[in-house]
Amino acid sequence: MADLVKTNARRDGEERFQALEQEAFINNSSPELQNELVSDAGGGIEAIANRLSKWIVAALFGSVLLLRHDGAALWAVIGSVSNSVLSVALKRILNQERPVATLRSDPGMPSSHAQSISFISVFSVFSVMEWLGTNVLSLFLSGFILALGSYFTWLRVSQKLHTTSQVVVGAIVGSVYSTLWYVTWNSLVLEAFTSTFSVQIAVFLVAAASALGFAVYVLLNWFKDDR
Repeated sequence: MADLVKTNARRDGEERFQALEQEAFINNSSPELQNELVSDAGGGIEAIANRLSKWIVAALFGSVLLLRHDGAALWAVIGSVSNSVLSVALKRILNQERPVATLRSDPGMPSSHAQSISFISVFSVFSVMEWLGTNVLSLFLSGFILALGSYFTWLRVSQKLHTTSQVVVGAIVGSVYSTLWYVTWNSLVLEAFTSTFSVQIAVFLVAAASALGFAVYVLLNWFKDDR
């Protein structure tokens, strides 16, 4: 009996010690990491899906670009980066707080995730319809892409990172921008791209510079958040 009491007391002590260690780790971490840990603990599967959403969408976009491997793919890279720049500019102009300001320090209107996801989703749908035409398979794939993008966009609201209006505005801006970008390629740029070598070089260089600049921007913000 005495041994059982000692064992339970030792176990309780170890659990309390582990809890104190976890609490100390969270308290000594950066505010961004604290928010992520708290969000993940409270949100469960949705929090994990939210954190993975950008990688899943990026993989989808990358797959579409690799399958296309044409001028439109380069044009899409430029459009995606310029769409992100537009989102940052709109955030600074509108300067609307997020629903829970402590989760993120930057403004929330419009949602940059919703805007980027919508741009990529709409461009992917256009590409699927261009490749397969209008049939059961293309409609199914297009519906799946839009449903997945809508779910990832809704997660920004469920995780209290954006209000519904911030997400809706981001989705509308991203979708309209993607549509205009795709139409501009087919109506204005495509003919010049296929017939003029200098235009091909220009599009390639701008796409490469845009991708490199965006990668540097992401890395700088990543390191900034870690400090």
